[in-house]
Amino acid sequence: MREFRYERATDLAGAVATLAAAPDGAYLGGGTNLVDLMKLGVATPDVLVDVRELTSTAVEELPGGGLRIGAAVPNADLGADRRVRERYPVLAQALLSGASGQLRNRATTGGNLLQRTRCSYFTDVTKPCNKRAPGSGCGALQGAHRNHAVLGATIDGPDSPVTCIATHPSDMAVAMVALDAVVQVLGPDGERSIPIAGLHRLPGDDPSRDTTLRHGELITAIDLPPLPAGTVSRYRKSRDRASFAFALVSVAVAVALEDGVVADVRLALGGVAHKPWRAAAAEEALRGQPPTEAAVTAAARAELAAATPLPENGFKVPLAQNLLVRTLLDLTGASR
Repeated sequence: MREFRYERATDLAGAVATLAAAPDGAYLGGGTNLVDLMKLGVATPDVLVDVRELTSTAVEELPGGGLRIGAAVPNADLGADRRVRERYPVLAQALLSGASGQLRNRATTGGNLLQRTRCSYFTDVTKPCNKRAPGSGCGALQGAHRNHAVLGATIDGPDSPVTCIATHPSDMAVAMVALDAVVQVLGPDGERSIPIAGLHRLPGDDPSRDTTLRHGELITAIDLPPLPAGTVSRYRKSRDRASFAFALVSVAVAVALEDGVVADVRLALGGVAHKPWRAAAAEEALRGQPPTEAAVTAAARAELAAATPLPENGFKVPLAQNLLVRTLLDLTGASR
């Protein structure tokens, strides 16, 4: 591990100022992802600014029935919070399906959103990876890509302009995208709010950037707006083993019916793209429709129509369709 300087700021403004002055520095929260990457030589910050004791560990009520989650709330505590389990079961289920109990005790809410891909080409410094070493190529395109993205990139062939097909690993982030969470940020230029759909980004021409955060910006809290009355929600995850495994495909669903038709629906997919994937096409197809098997299947197919799988991960397309259909039908109790 490369040498680095450790700084423990006494307040948020001091932490932001310290990191803003260190172009190669990083914030340290739970460290469950960052420390691993430092050991592998993937992340090489020269300064670590410890913020775990600076951001809130509380889950607080917001006007109107929403919740504000402090960035330092441990994943285990958030998943067990009674209000989260009752109002946002999709989030509690997503949290409890991720990692192990020990990691959930340490990992923070803010850090979970910022964790980096587990792509083997990214975490192995001997392999080509545009995310880790821009311009070196994407080893997964012609290598092992069973767990990689099928949405959010155009893959034309061996000389594809695609720069990265890694997937975002967070379960929690997928649920929060479906819940229209808002991320509160403090940076050198002050405070700002970021709708979570705008926090993560597709690789584009700079796969080294996972989010739209500016250097020095620190997540301080995440706001969950209240859901419409009658909303039911669920998180479902398909993986290679029963525990401590990242999603092959996951779905987060929140849906409300009125007079037998879909009045409100929020859908997100995990394990299929470089960022948590909001299934906007499927939502549009379902609104105002009775949730019959035919309607739900058509909506799922509309969402996955843009998929561009590679030889080893083509199974993700029908898996995502089936997982979305089954979860929606189970939640709504619709006829099959």
